[in-house]
Amino acid sequence: MYRLSAPALLLVLGASLALAGCAAIEPRNALPEASAAHIDPDGFHNIRFWGDEAAPAVVSPRDDPAPGSSPRSAVRRQLNLLAISGGAEDGAFGAGLLAGWGDAGNRPDFDLVTGVSSGALIAPFAFLGRVHDAQLREIFTQYGRKDIFAYNVPSLLQGSALVDDSPLSRLIEKYIDRDFVRDVAEERRKGRVLLIGTTNLDAQRPVLWDMGRIAASDRPDAIDLFRRVLLASATLPGVFAPVRIKVRVGDKDYDELHVDGGITRQVFIAPSALRLVSGGPVRSTMNGAHLFVIRNGRVDPQWEPVNENVVSITQRSLSTLIKNQSIGDLYRIYSVARQDGIDFNLASIPSDFAVRTDELFDQKYMTALFERGYQMGAHYPWIKSPPGLQTVAHRSRPGSADDQIR
Repeated sequence: MYRLSAPALLLVLGASLALAGCAAIEPRNALPEASAAHIDPDGFHNIRFWGDEAAPAVVSPRDDPAPGSSPRSAVRRQLNLLAISGGAEDGAFGAGLLAGWGDAGNRPDFDLVTGVSSGALIAPFAFLGRVHDAQLREIFTQYGRKDIFAYNVPSLLQGSALVDDSPLSRLIEKYIDRDFVRDVAEERRKGRVLLIGTTNLDAQRPVLWDMGRIAASDRPDAIDLFRRVLLASATLPGVFAPVRIKVRVGDKDYDELHVDGGITRQVFIAPSALRLVSGGPVRSTMNGAHLFVIRNGRVDPQWEPVNENVVSITQRSLSTLIKNQSIGDLYRIYSVARQDGIDFNLASIPSDFAVRTDELFDQKYMTALFERGYQMGAHYPWIKSPPGLQTVAHRSRPGSADDQIR
């Protein structure tokens, strides 16, 4: 979820020292490796799959539509896909971009929306459309650090986390209510797909959760699992406590540990995800589809003199690693798009955005970034290729004469 600012880095560095001598945390019963690939949370079925698996068994909406519904994928047309990356407070850019794009009147409904980390907190609102843009603005401009987490020194003694994420959990509960989850279920029945990525710590693998199938399960605990997946996707390990997902094998209960999806994928569009909305051969169905990737961060190198001390050097090295990991994810997505004839479009924080902050979830910073994204949203100069290939690419505006959305 986070870009590693100095305060966040100090928390992470402190974890390696403080947690080594902590008292035992609440015992967990780890799921055996042999069962990890074949089990869902108790009472749910086919709601998730490995994000790095070449050919997982996925359930397309056309395979299980609700009675009387007609999946939109049954009608051959150009599809619109949206992938939103992590970025912590930088998620304000993506939220603002979507809101500005919506108010411009040319933002399409998306057949597939994926989200990781802070992008996971944006994705459900983008999935349900412009009616929720006001909530996106509220979430990324009206709240600050105290509404996300609280420093909690006693938690160190329990060995679970360095901060208390109860405020974020309450924020998710406020906006993700039963009506919201019901609306997600209804859109899944129409053939639209919402995927959220987490990281399974035991497996060291990305997990993609089909949020529409969770919502459409009609189980009373579906809303709780929906919320927990969003929280898990935004959970930086060692700072926030991992989210435990209960599973059952035979007559035994186990705990999985899920954390920030950005640990394994900063942003994703996997072939398996495309099969969810294609309902058939991906290459023929996806040919001509429009893919929009929002990277909630900068992709260009940023010059910054580094002080010669442990914190500064480590912070700069880790932030550089994360940036280049995200660029690698963009190349992976671009490769998939080229292979299947999908129109690739990339947005990222512009290099001339000059507002700076050393505070996590600084409300003034997020508001400024939201407004910048909003202003650009109406006529965003979408990039047609990942960094490094842009010299041979051209810029176009989806919806214009040379790139018409149908």
